[in-house]
Amino acid sequence: MPLRPKPAVQPPIPADCPLEDVLTLLSGAWTAQILWFLRAGPRRFGDLRRDLARVSTKVLTNRLRIMESHGLLLREVLPGKPPQVEYSLTALSRELEPILDCMEQIARRLKQQETEG
Repeated sequence: MPLRPKPAVQPPIPADCPLEDVLTLLSGAWTAQILWFLRAGPRRFGDLRRDLARVSTKVLTNRLRIMESHGLLLREVLPGKPPQVEYSLTALSRELEPILDCMEQIARRLKQQETEG
Protein backbone atom coordinates (compact mmCIF):
# COMPACT_ATOMS: atom_id res chain seq x y z
CA MET A 1 0.00 0.00 0.00
CA PRO A 2 1.55 3.36 -1.02
CA LEU A 3 2.25 5.88 1.72
CA ARG A 4 0.13 8.99 1.71
CA PRO A 5 1.94 12.28 2.22
CA LYS A 6 1.41 13.90 5.59
CA PRO A 7 -0.65 17.08 5.50
CA ALA A 8 1.34 20.28 5.94
CA VAL A 9 1.45 21.65 9.46
CA GLN A 10 1.50 25.21 8.13
CA PRO A 11 -1.19 26.53 5.82
CA PRO A 12 -0.12 26.94 2.18
CA ILE A 13 1.54 30.17 1.15
CA PRO A 14 -1.13 32.62 -0.02
CA ALA A 15 -1.07 33.44 -3.74
CA ASP A 16 -0.46 37.14 -2.97
CA CYS A 17 2.36 36.48 -0.47
CA PRO A 18 4.85 39.38 -0.43
CA LEU A 19 7.66 36.91 0.35
CA GLU A 20 7.12 35.30 -3.05
CA ASP A 21 7.35 38.72 -4.68
CA VAL A 22 10.68 39.63 -3.05
CA LEU A 23 12.13 36.17 -3.70
CA THR A 24 11.17 36.44 -7.36
CA LEU A 25 12.78 39.86 -7.59
CA LEU A 26 15.97 38.82 -5.80
CA SER A 27 16.31 35.62 -7.78
CA GLY A 28 16.32 37.56 -11.04
CA ALA A 29 19.43 37.32 -13.17
CA TRP A 30 22.29 39.40 -11.75
CA THR A 31 20.20 41.09 -9.03
CA ALA A 32 22.24 39.84 -6.08
CA GLN A 33 25.50 40.63 -7.85
CA ILE A 34 24.37 44.17 -8.68
CA LEU A 35 23.36 44.74 -5.06
CA TRP A 36 26.72 43.32 -3.98
CA PHE A 37 28.78 45.71 -6.09
CA LEU A 38 26.66 48.75 -5.19
CA ARG A 39 27.12 48.15 -1.45
CA ALA A 40 30.51 49.87 -1.71
CA GLY A 41 28.95 52.99 -3.22
CA PRO A 42 27.53 54.40 -6.44
CA ARG A 43 28.76 52.85 -9.69
CA ARG A 44 28.47 54.00 -13.27
CA PHE A 45 26.89 51.75 -15.83
CA GLY A 46 30.25 51.01 -17.48
CA ASP A 47 31.77 50.06 -14.12
CA LEU A 48 28.93 47.63 -13.42
CA ARG A 49 29.31 46.22 -16.92
CA ARG A 50 33.00 45.53 -16.22
CA ASP A 51 32.23 44.15 -12.73
CA LEU A 52 29.76 41.71 -14.26
CA ALA A 53 31.87 40.70 -17.23
CA ARG A 54 29.60 37.82 -18.28
CA VAL A 55 26.40 39.89 -18.51
CA SER A 56 25.34 41.47 -21.78
CA THR A 57 24.61 45.18 -22.00
CA LYS A 58 20.97 44.44 -22.85
CA VAL A 59 20.44 42.14 -19.87
CA LEU A 60 22.18 44.54 -17.46
CA THR A 61 20.13 47.48 -18.71
CA ASN A 62 16.92 45.51 -18.32
CA ARG A 63 17.80 44.30 -14.82
CA LEU A 64 18.78 47.81 -13.67
CA ARG A 65 15.47 49.18 -14.96
CA ILE A 66 13.51 46.48 -13.14
CA MET A 67 15.39 47.08 -9.91
CA GLU A 68 14.87 50.84 -10.23
CA SER A 69 11.15 50.37 -10.85
CA HIS A 70 10.90 48.31 -7.65
CA GLY A 71 12.64 51.01 -5.61
CA LEU A 72 15.92 49.13 -5.10
CA LEU A 73 18.12 51.49 -7.12
CA LEU A 74 18.50 55.19 -7.74
CA ARG A 75 19.52 56.17 -11.26
CA GLU A 76 21.24 59.52 -11.70
CA VAL A 77 22.23 61.03 -15.03
CA LEU A 78 25.48 62.93 -14.58
CA PRO A 79 26.13 65.98 -16.75
CA GLY A 80 28.75 65.77 -19.42
CA LYS A 81 29.34 64.81 -23.01
CA PRO A 82 28.38 62.05 -23.33
CA PRO A 83 26.23 61.95 -20.19
CA GLN A 84 27.12 59.26 -17.67
CA VAL A 85 24.60 57.24 -15.66
CA GLU A 86 25.31 56.30 -12.07
CA TYR A 87 23.42 53.80 -9.92
CA SER A 88 23.22 53.61 -6.15
CA LEU A 89 21.27 51.70 -3.54
CA THR A 90 18.13 53.09 -1.96
CA ALA A 91 17.37 52.94 1.75
CA LEU A 92 15.10 49.99 0.97
CA SER A 93 17.82 47.99 -0.76
CA ARG A 94 20.27 48.82 2.06
CA GLU A 95 17.96 46.80 4.30
CA LEU A 96 18.97 43.74 2.25
CA GLU A 97 22.65 44.09 3.22
CA PRO A 98 22.40 41.83 6.31
CA ILE A 99 20.79 39.18 4.11
CA LEU A 100 23.63 39.42 1.60
CA ASP A 101 26.13 39.19 4.46
CA CYS A 102 24.43 36.02 5.78
CA MET A 103 24.35 34.53 2.30
CA GLU A 104 28.09 35.21 1.95
CA GLN A 105 28.84 33.54 5.29
CA ILE A 106 26.80 30.47 4.39
CA ALA A 107 28.43 30.28 0.96
CA ARG A 108 31.88 30.37 2.56
CA ARG A 109 30.93 27.58 4.99
CA LEU A 110 29.50 25.47 2.17
CA LYS A 111 32.65 25.97 0.12
CA GLN A 112 34.77 25.01 3.12
CA GLN A 113 32.69 21.83 3.62
CA GLU A 114 33.23 20.93 -0.03
CA THR A 115 37.00 21.27 0.26
CA GLU A 116 37.14 19.35 3.55
CA GLY A 117 34.77 16.58 2.47
